[in-house]
Amino acid sequence: MSLLLVAVVWGSSYSVAKTALSFVPVLLFLFVRFALTSALLLPVVWRKLAADLPGTLRVGVPLGGVLFMIFVSETAGVAHTTAANAAFLISLCVVLTPVVEGIMFRRFPGWGTLGAAGLSCVGAGLLALENSYRFNLGDLLMLAAALLRALMVTTTKKLTQGRTLDSGALTAVQLITVAVLTGAALLVTGGQGLSLPTAPQFWGSTIYLCLFCTLMAFYIQTHMVRLTTPTRVSLLMGTEPVFGALFAMMLLGERVSAQGMLGGGLIVAATYYGIRRENARRGDRSAEQPA
Repeated sequence: MSLLLVAVVWGSSYSVAKTALSFVPVLLFLFVRFALTSALLLPVVWRKLAADLPGTLRVGVPLGGVLFMIFVSETAGVAHTTAANAAFLISLCVVLTPVVEGIMFRRFPGWGTLGAAGLSCVGAGLLALENSYRFNLGDLLMLAAALLRALMVTTTKKLTQGRTLDSGALTAVQLITVAVLTGAALLVTGGQGLSLPTAPQFWGSTIYLCLFCTLMAFYIQTHMVRLTTPTRVSLLMGTEPVFGALFAMMLLGERVSAQGMLGGGLIVAATYYGIRRENARRGDRSAEQPA
C-alpha cells in the first residue's frame, strides 16, 4: 500500500514539475529542489547517519549518482514532452527491471513476470504513441530515465543486501549527492541564470515535490525495496502512468484518447497479474527451502 501511495504521488509529480519548469531551467530547479530537501532531512537523520557514516556513504553516493542521472533525464524529458507522455514512458522501467534484475542476480525472472512486463510495455506504447509514431527529444529522455530507474531499484537491492543501514540516512546521502552534483553541473554550465522566481506557483510546486515526491517517496522506496524484490517494486510502480494521466487531465487540461485509456487499462491489468505471479514465484522458492 505504501508503494502504491508513492505511485499516486509520483503520478502527480509530472504535472507539478511542468508547472515549476515554466519559471526556471532544469538544473536550477533540480538544485533548489534537492538542496531544500537535503536541508530538511539531514537534521532528522544525522545521528543515525553518523553512527555508520563510512558504510552509508559507500552505498549512498553511487546510488545518488544514478539518482542524479535519473532526475536530469526525467526533468529535461518533462520539459520537452507532455506530462501524460512522461508518466507513460517512465513506466517502461517495469519491462526493463526484470531484465536488469536477471542480469545482476543471474537468475531468470520467470515467463509470467516477463509477460506482465511486456503487456505493460504494450500499454505504455499505446499511451505514448497515440498521436504520432515518432518519439521526440522528451520521449527519448524519458526512455533513458526508465532504464536508469530499473538500474536504480536493482542496484539498491544489490548494494543493501545483508547490510543494516538506516533507510533514512541512506536516503539523505542519495539526496545530498544529487544536490552536490546538480550544483557542480550548474557551475560548469555557467549557472543558467541563478536568480530565483518569487511566484507562489513555483515555490508551492517545489515544496510539494520536496516533501511528498522526494522525502516521503524515496524513503518508502529505499526501505521497501529491501523487504521485497526489485521486480515487485517496479510492478507496483507500474500504476504511476495512470495516475500521471489523471493529474495531467485535471491540472493541465491534457486530453487522453480512447487508445490512451486502453493503454492505461493494460498497464493496470499487467501490474496486478505481475504481482500475483511474483507472489507465486516467491512462494515456490520458500517451499523448496528445507524446513
